[in-house]
Amino acid sequence: MKINFLTSFIFLTVSMALTFFAQAADAEGKVVVKSFGKTADGEAVDEYVLTNANGLTVSVITRGATIRQILAKDRDGKVADIVNGFDDVAGYEGEGNQYFGCTTGRVCNRIARGRFTLDGKEYSLAINNEPNHLHGGVKRSLDKVVWTGKVIEPKNGVGAAFSYTSPDGEEGYPGTLQVTVQYLLTDDNKLSIRYSATTDAATPVNLTNHAYFNLAGAGSPTVLDHELQLEADQYTPTDDTLIPTGKIADVEGTVLDFRQSTRIGDRIEELTDTAALGYDHNYVLRNQTGRNSLAATLKDPSSGRVLKIYTQEPGIQFYSGNFLNGQKGKGGKAYAHRAALCLEDQHYPDSVNQPSFPSIILKPGDKYTKTTVYKFSTEK
Repeated sequence: MKINFLTSFIFLTVSMALTFFAQAADAEGKVVVKSFGKTADGEAVDEYVLTNANGLTVSVITRGATIRQILAKDRDGKVADIVNGFDDVAGYEGEGNQYFGCTTGRVCNRIARGRFTLDGKEYSLAINNEPNHLHGGVKRSLDKVVWTGKVIEPKNGVGAAFSYTSPDGEEGYPGTLQVTVQYLLTDDNKLSIRYSATTDAATPVNLTNHAYFNLAGAGSPTVLDHELQLEADQYTPTDDTLIPTGKIADVEGTVLDFRQSTRIGDRIEELTDTAALGYDHNYVLRNQTGRNSLAATLKDPSSGRVLKIYTQEPGIQFYSGNFLNGQKGKGGKAYAHRAALCLEDQHYPDSVNQPSFPSIILKPGDKYTKTTVYKFSTEK
């Protein structure tokens, strides 16, 4: 009887210890890697699922180093996916994908007429947003290639890193560019996106993430009821093709003024008949001194979800989903017109052709670095 009792005691103790350590492992967060299918060319695509101790989950696929899913709780603890995306690779390769969640570059946003001159040589790029170049190109821009992914172990939280080498001349850009993007998720509900790049020849670089957010849940009918505050007193006016004129203008007294938290739908119709078709403007962030500062605060009153974005970039593009057209995404949900928005921290559009704007030229021996932080929370 003593042996049986001792055996039972040892078994119970071991079981309790295993349960404790399993729970402890979960509390520290985890990363799961799984197959996401193959591209039309047969390249394997993997998905990295990062989960923190609070249950916040961020999924990133190797095609385009793309945020596919963010599962976040509302004020009542209900979980919803708050970014647009697709359930398979075919969706990301289809016409319905409008840069959902991708790493965008080599140069995000627009370059006028797809041309720039660097070190006395003129370069021509694809015209994919007539009459301009947009988001890095057509076939081999960073959002359309398969990156190499790996799990990393940061000091705090969980993470995954994605790397890609863009050869000289890819999409018309000079120099071989080696790029790494790290996604780090911590238990204080921060998602940090850390970019780095080096080159063997001078080349323009301006990277961002193109996530489409709806804090009420992706597929909800509108983001016009969201409230937005931008830490910007100025913006860069554009011509009718959305290329900056080179001037810097004040937002005061205009429909672009989001210095105080404002419902997005309150004034958007004043922009419907403009070239932007809504909000699609680059804001000049204040107090950007090379350190990460608060750039934007987005709130959804219906769910209580709040997103704060921090960056050291000089600008942020606010895009109100004006070209969403009801395409079907994850779970068959439709992404309706203005049913999601983008907040893309960046250097200004067409900086490569605007001497008065902060430079985006990366030279050999230098290193491009940038960190964007998404902070998720709720309020009553």
